[in-house]
Amino acid sequence: MPSIAARTQAIVEERGEAPWPGHEYVRGWGVFGLPFDSGHVLALRVFPQNPFAPYRTVWHRDPGGAWSIYADAPRLDIACPRYYGAACDRVAQARIQLAWTAPGSLRVTVEEPALEWAVSVARSPILGVLNPLSAALPLATWRPRLLVRARERLARALGMGRLELSGTMPSGHDGLLMPQRMYLVDQSEARLDGTELGRPTRLADNPTIGGVPLPARGVLAVGQAVWRIRDPEEYARLRHDTDPQTAARREITS
Repeated sequence: MPSIAARTQAIVEERGEAPWPGHEYVRGWGVFGLPFDSGHVLALRVFPQNPFAPYRTVWHRDPGGAWSIYADAPRLDIACPRYYGAACDRVAQARIQLAWTAPGSLRVTVEEPALEWAVSVARSPILGVLNPLSAALPLATWRPRLLVRARERLARALGMGRLELSGTMPSGHDGLLMPQRMYLVDQSEARLDGTELGRPTRLADNPTIGGVPLPARGVLAVGQAVWRIRDPEEYARLRHDTDPQTAARREITS
């Protein structure tokens, strides 16, 4: 059976189109959300596949509730700030490095702000059964609202709280998160600008960003997400501007 590290590293970089017409998409993995007992929350998104360019982001919520998103991406408007930036106090570009130090252990390093974050995930017996079943289900099973709600109830039973997999993002995009495999965070340590963030915890109430709930406990997920295209002209323009062939032509003519 492939390890968690192997599954994430097997996702190759690719510019593509969403599986459903009229949508934009991402495919990859990340730490869906991880609350600490200090009141801090961290999240990680690694999306090698989307319509624009590969990117990775680190999200941080401080104990006062202020969100920041740091993106290792060619431009901010193709990454997570595209959907969640309106709910942030700060969005910025940053260099984000990832290293799997063991089959289920990940180290995340950000240069500015200075973040050292270690995450270990564990295979649980119930997810060992559910993950292969979930991964085998066709994408069409994400269309019916009742089946999406059934997945949300299952996430609640696993201690993730009142998670919502579909809804409106702070940007106004209507989105659907489709995790295919999930792994519970077993251990984690993080130091941000010299401050220890404490121990992972399970919150009574889900942390939210712009009204969108994240898990009440640490979860690493592999899967994809789609958002309905709000402005077809803007989407087409961004696709064109981020096309490597467009960049090559600019270099030739400059």
